[in-house]
Amino acid sequence: MAKKRKSKKPKTNVNHLKSNHENLAALVSKVTLTAHSFLSNNDLTLLPSQSLSLESLISSISNSHSIPLSPTQRHPWFHRFRSLSSDSQWLHAFRMSKPSFSHLLTLLSPSLSFFPQIPPDCALAAAIFRLAHGATYAAVSRRFGISPAEACRAFFTFCKSVTGNLGHLFELRTDSERVVVGFGWSSLPNCFGVLGLAEFAVEGEFCGKNGFLMVQALVDSEGRFLDVSAGWPRTMKPETILRQSKLYVGVEESRELLQGPCYKLSDGSLIPQYVLGDSCFPLLPWLLTPYNRVNEEDSFGSAERAFNCAHRNAMRLVGDAFHWVRATWQLLAVSRKWKRECVEYLPFVIVTGCLLHNFLVKCNESMPDKGVGCVEKGKAVHAFDGTLDESAMRIRDSLALHLSRVSSRK
Repeated sequence: MAKKRKSKKPKTNVNHLKSNHENLAALVSKVTLTAHSFLSNNDLTLLPSQSLSLESLISSISNSHSIPLSPTQRHPWFHRFRSLSSDSQWLHAFRMSKPSFSHLLTLLSPSLSFFPQIPPDCALAAAIFRLAHGATYAAVSRRFGISPAEACRAFFTFCKSVTGNLGHLFELRTDSERVVVGFGWSSLPNCFGVLGLAEFAVEGEFCGKNGFLMVQALVDSEGRFLDVSAGWPRTMKPETILRQSKLYVGVEESRELLQGPCYKLSDGSLIPQYVLGDSCFPLLPWLLTPYNRVNEEDSFGSAERAFNCAHRNAMRLVGDAFHWVRATWQLLAVSRKWKRECVEYLPFVIVTGCLLHNFLVKCNESMPDKGVGCVEKGKAVHAFDGTLDESAMRIRDSLALHLSRVSSRK
């Protein structure tokens, strides 16, 4: 009986595989070096977002394949940029025109002179670049010819300088007439702003199950921030945040805010100065929230519908203002999560972003389109379920009737 022949397994050609691996490694190295050379030669013409993405990709590949990258011998990017760049390049790099940058430098320069090795304009540019693009300190270091540690110190010195020297741009106490007149054009007499909340993501559960810091902000009819209270964990109720904020203390305790004259409606009703607030806040004589249905079967009358419509339109101002901040300053983008060890600094960075937003509005700089960048995510807001203030209900009813009359005449 003939024996069956055993099938022979094909021998693996070790040398062939080794050769393929070496060829692939050589190709990856060549492509990486070519990309590195391209980036070095075109760093002034590429958009910051493009150069940062390409730089990150090159760094990742070179580290994983141990590809040595020769350092560029040219002057740092910013040294060449400030003398050769166009107006549009300044807008892309620093979210403001060169004249606005120079004006900001004049305002902050004394606070940025603590770095003997770094000129104030370089320190300011490095800090704004990080805020505008969410760039790492290593990326900032390469572009501005400073160490990562110096980039870090420059950034937080910049934030401290903005909050210390530009705080007057929160015009809650200094420009009340402009604010009231602005809302008057929207048929909201004696309105002093719109109050809302925004969330900023944090890694882990340090600030609640989903990891968010809450920010309470009062915004005017132009989308400027009048007051910002940042750093509240998401576990806190909006009512608690409100009652612990300087805004509440200024109205309810020190009586410094919203103490202007009442506005007399055509029917003789008097409307005190007030702000419009989200439904999660309590209804107060100076804080008017929307009408809520107690039961699904309940229906609103024309006055209630008119008030809620005006209220809803006004509340968009808060969302738009935070959208502009997030789209302008990518370090605060919706998609970004802050590390737990950096949480204590986040409120200062948020306030810095809001103050710089006001600065850009005052300098007549263009804002990002509403359809561009990171859009504010919708969040579930639970309506306040406490006792309603009777005086506040009367004021809201009078204003609602006024708005109903105004809308019927249009």
